[in-house]
Amino acid sequence: MTSTDTRVEAEDSGPSGYAAARLRLLQEGARSGPPRRAALAELTDDWLAGLFTAGSQGLRGVSLVAVGGYGRGELSPRSDLDLLLLHDGSDSGAVATLADRVWYPVWDLGLDLDHSVRTPVEARKTAADDLKVQLGLLDARHIAGDLGLTAGLRTAVLADWRNQAPKRLPELQELCAERAERQGELQYLLEPDLKEARGGLRDATALRAVAASWLADAPREGLTDARRRLLDVRDALHLATGRATDRLALQEQDQVAAELGLLDADTLLRQVYEAARVVSYASDVTWREVGRVLRSRAVRPRLRAMLGGGKPVAERSPLAEGVVEQDGEVVLARAARPERDPVLPLRAAAAAAQADLPLSLHAVRRMAAAARPLPTPWPAEAREQLVTLLGSGRPTIEVWEALEAEGLITRLLPDWERVRCRPQRNAVHIWTVDRHLIETAVRASELTRRVGRPDLLLVAALLHDIGKGWPGDHSVAGEIIARDVAARIGFDRVDVTVLATLVRHHLLLVDTATRRDLEDPATVRSVAEAVGSQGTLELLHALTEADALATGPAAWSSWRGSLVADLVKRVSAVLSGDAPEEPEAAAPTAEMERLAIEAFRTGGPVLALRAQTESLDTEATSDTDPDDPEPLGVELLIAVPDQPGVLPSVAGVLAMHRLTVRTAELRALDLPDGVEGSVLLLNWRVAAEYGSLPQAARLRADLVRALDGSLDIAARLAERDAAYPRRRGVVAPPARVTVAPAASRLATVIEVRAHDAPGLLHRIGRALERARVRVRSMHVSTLGANAVDAFYVTGAKGEPLPGEEAASVARALEEALRA
Repeated sequence: MTSTDTRVEAEDSGPSGYAAARLRLLQEGARSGPPRRAALAELTDDWLAGLFTAGSQGLRGVSLVAVGGYGRGELSPRSDLDLLLLHDGSDSGAVATLADRVWYPVWDLGLDLDHSVRTPVEARKTAADDLKVQLGLLDARHIAGDLGLTAGLRTAVLADWRNQAPKRLPELQELCAERAERQGELQYLLEPDLKEARGGLRDATALRAVAASWLADAPREGLTDARRRLLDVRDALHLATGRATDRLALQEQDQVAAELGLLDADTLLRQVYEAARVVSYASDVTWREVGRVLRSRAVRPRLRAMLGGGKPVAERSPLAEGVVEQDGEVVLARAARPERDPVLPLRAAAAAAQADLPLSLHAVRRMAAAARPLPTPWPAEAREQLVTLLGSGRPTIEVWEALEAEGLITRLLPDWERVRCRPQRNAVHIWTVDRHLIETAVRASELTRRVGRPDLLLVAALLHDIGKGWPGDHSVAGEIIARDVAARIGFDRVDVTVLATLVRHHLLLVDTATRRDLEDPATVRSVAEAVGSQGTLELLHALTEADALATGPAAWSSWRGSLVADLVKRVSAVLSGDAPEEPEAAAPTAEMERLAIEAFRTGGPVLALRAQTESLDTEATSDTDPDDPEPLGVELLIAVPDQPGVLPSVAGVLAMHRLTVRTAELRALDLPDGVEGSVLLLNWRVAAEYGSLPQAARLRADLVRALDGSLDIAARLAERDAAYPRRRGVVAPPARVTVAPAASRLATVIEVRAHDAPGLLHRIGRALERARVRVRSMHVSTLGANAVDAFYVTGAKGEPLPGEEAASVARALEEALRA
């Protein structure tokens, strides 16, 4: 039977004919999705038009209007009918009779009906008072009666909506936020509400309303398809349950998957999650644009008055090389060339996360379209920027989602595709696999002060469940994948082994602590053999806690934490042996000796700058000149006659010139040929935050002034900070300062773990100077956004500090960094 025959039967046979035709349509296996929804709406239109015509003989100035989902023609099998009986107010009694003749047949068939009877003035007034009514009227569609009456209402409602958009859109955004708070995020729920949850059908409808306001528009790529997928799932849910429900319950997912011809319930959920992710991301971008437009409208009149007319130029503040902030978003600098800078996506993402700002949609799409793939292995900067992004805390999530929405994550990490949107059918887990991995990195960023290698902790957090996309034990599969990924992103063989061990055994501590007898020596020995070293144990302990906290509230407790801590203490005792011998310092090079002698002869600082580079793998970057190596930074050698204040002075001058210290070493160098005295030699690797490096002569001149006291570095740094508006940024965990026990026979080792920031080394140096200790040597390493620094200090006589004094120095330094 054709669709025309179905409509004729419905018209000829009344309610029973419509019911039969409707049932036959829903049982047609060949027609589903949008065609079936459109056919059902058309069939229903014809039936209701017949009821309206039969009941309105001789009545003028009245029309039947479909609104809401029915107005959009999106009728699922058990959808309710949203109807408005519109009239001009000339004959209210006749209209009431007509309403009964239309509404009662609908009720008699057991269909849900949302109905109203109003004049155009009443409809507009109700819409002004009730946002939900106004949203429904935006989709008003004429069914029968006075077409001019319906068209007039549509025109008036749209005009009202556009005129009132600056007031109504914030109200709509708040409505969406409240609903999300109640219903959760569709893309992560095991039993989601397809309509009400964030990223569901209501949010898709809200985006249509925003577009209708002409104030902003949603990114349309993939949005129509995502909406269609969610509607298809709802259709199948209605058919499977026979109820008007939007809740995709666990016990119905297999049947719904079969109705849609999908492999299983997991495939169904993954499709739902992917669609919801598209809608959620489009919502984030759209509401951000709405906010920007509204702020611009509010500020522009005042600016015009101040500037005497004309369009103000948006401020652009530099964040990193090729990356700036504009209008509360991170955008690409005008000189940025993503087609020649494969690290730019990671650099932009890290800068956005560190500043707690969203990545501009235009910037992400431009990078996705133009950026070349990274070489294998990744250059050092790419690895550092990934670590910085992962270590940025909560802001990482929004930035990561922006990259993923445009396909950049799977381009950087192809193995990510298998865990993307993958559901976890475990009551303990509250996230999909991919979101759980990012949540674990966020939790790990709060624990970076507890480990000596925060970069390995953060990458292990990102990869620890990467094997869940493969058959078998995900820890075993994950170890293989982690080795490949770690090598590809540029870690050396030792670090690759540590990361593989962390992924393979990320459940070892919690499983052993809660399921084995810790008094049994064999239990502890087996864990020690699996872990292998104190450093790996330290990382595994932090990863265990981050993983559990990111899983859900049921996965971690103080009891579990105490059991794991007890196990770690026992394993650490097994792993600890005699203290390692103090390593001998490397012999100075000829250049170092030359600088030292010149510094001693002149009585002032002497420095040398030397570029450090590493070659890119040009196979994946054919348009890159193989003779043009990637800059890693500049090696800065400074020789200064031994005197107080060298460390804070050098560090402060570098901070003043916006130089980032990536690695640093300081040691005292005895002069050759029996010359009495010593020179402090600093061997640092530095890089400009953005722009070019300062001239060596300017660095030396400022260093001379800093050492003689004529340059107040602290005041200059404070003045510079005050000149720039404060960004929200990342709330980093507080600095942690500890005394490493038995780390050296010749000095006391003080370890500082803190958020890397301009002037950090200057503040540390000043604090150590105030503590009246001498820095014998130091080893500074910046790992992403984390500084992990070790300072070998002695007392005035060159001896290690007594225990109480060392603890006091550590406390004072920690207080100084937290101030």
